[in-house]
Amino acid sequence: MGQRVLVVDDEPPTVKMIQAALEREGLEVATAGNGAECLLAAESNPPDLVILDVVMPVLDGFETLRVLREKPATRELPVIMLTARREDRDVVRGWMTGVDLYLTKPFQMDDLLTAVRRILTVAHEEPSGEEGEPPPLSG
Repeated sequence: MGQRVLVVDDEPPTVKMIQAALEREGLEVATAGNGAECLLAAESNPPDLVILDVVMPVLDGFETLRVLREKPATRELPVIMLTARREDRDVVRGWMTGVDLYLTKPFQMDDLLTAVRRILTVAHEEPSGEEGEPPPLSG
């Protein structure tokens, strides 16, 4: 595939589990332990997708997402927020900040992998048809 995913979480066992699953899918995986590291990694070697935790030291996931959305180079970068923060106000904050998908922990790896595949496929599809027309549905 050659696509690159940046996994951002301060819990090494979670990072290792996600990294191993993504690598089995043929994806290249980079990791970061907090939001500040995420921003540096996204700038120095832009990924195709970020999987971002919320509760982290230095810079939390909401603030990290806000900065990603403000920078022209990362504004359109797909982000999956994967977090234990499941209260309505947290979910709404994620959506309002511009997350592409909000998943809560504990999670099923198959659900995360399905989401990753879908987002990476959509992000790399060439639109067909005339300008303004959505691409055809496939199933």
